[in-house]
Amino acid sequence: MIIRPITDTDLDTLYKIASESGPGFTSLMPDREALAQKIAHSTASFERSVTRPADEHYLFVLEDEITGDILGTTGIEANAGHTLPLYHFRRNTVTHHSRDLNLRRSVETLTRCNHYTGYSEICSLYLRPEFRRANAGKLLSRVRFLFMAQHSERFSDKVIAEMRGVSDSSGKSPFWNWLRTHFVDMEFDQATHLLGTGYTDFIDELMPSHPLYTCLMSPEARAVLSQVHKDTRAALRILEAEGFQHNGFIDLFDGGPTVECGLADIRSVRLSSACTVRIDETNAEAGNDFGQKNKPALITNTGTTNFRAVVTSEVSARQDTLIIPPALAGKLRLDNGSHARVLPLNQAAPAHTRNTTTELNYAY
Repeated sequence: MIIRPITDTDLDTLYKIASESGPGFTSLMPDREALAQKIAHSTASFERSVTRPADEHYLFVLEDEITGDILGTTGIEANAGHTLPLYHFRRNTVTHHSRDLNLRRSVETLTRCNHYTGYSEICSLYLRPEFRRANAGKLLSRVRFLFMAQHSERFSDKVIAEMRGVSDSSGKSPFWNWLRTHFVDMEFDQATHLLGTGYTDFIDELMPSHPLYTCLMSPEARAVLSQVHKDTRAALRILEAEGFQHNGFIDLFDGGPTVECGLADIRSVRLSSACTVRIDETNAEAGNDFGQKNKPALITNTGTTNFRAVVTSEVSARQDTLIIPPALAGKLRLDNGSHARVLPLNQAAPAHTRNTTTELNYAY
């Protein structure tokens, strides 16, 4: 398995992924023209010389090198809200108090806001169910953090992830069902399609701008506030292990939580390190300094348009030198003296999260 930037030859597979991921996966919608534009935008972003984040979007694919199958996708939005507004509901508690009557009542409200404008956003992560295998989820999730650590000038120092909220097997969202009844008379998949294709005017025109009292919502809608889709639970646990936290901001359509973390505070960023490459078949097989022999590590080169990443146990480290066999160096487009970034996966997350990828049907 190898991670690389998406290309226009991946359009057919990307359309399949967008179709099978289902309603609520708004960063990839089954619209060929929109997906072709997303690929073109990603290609231009990798090629661009950047000193500060603007409207760049980076989309990667996970490829089986033997079969050529695309196993999944993962992406980064460099500057959320730069081109289109990024809306959330903020969960607040409001207290009403009458001093004369000595009565007090605290109620929760949802207030529409643009709190996360300017943050970088990790998104578009989807591992196709038929391609679940060891380390695939880890590679898709954590490769973004190494790319961001290596190219920090391209990103904000704060990072968010919008987690997919609860919907049933037919794609119905209990949260949206309540909103639809009172505010926006359209189906959930129609609303998410509009959002996924970049049309957001209807949010300002139809969605409530004044605080909503959650006590007036249906029990079904209240129950899913800040809850994630069943296919997203494992992904959320991995992000929580990386240091991401939910601070009360939820999705405008399905009520799913948004989690956040400082880029420098992300565990994989802190534990990864830059190395100089030495190509040597013999020494690469001699064990490593990653903690235990034959333990996997995530290795990336430091390129942009030619970015490559793998999970492997075929390398060893000697202080700041990465010793790598020739075949693997070729896959990663590394030469003697090149620079690489390394993350030992046995140190990348607390023990209770290390086996979650066995259940992944990643979607957020």
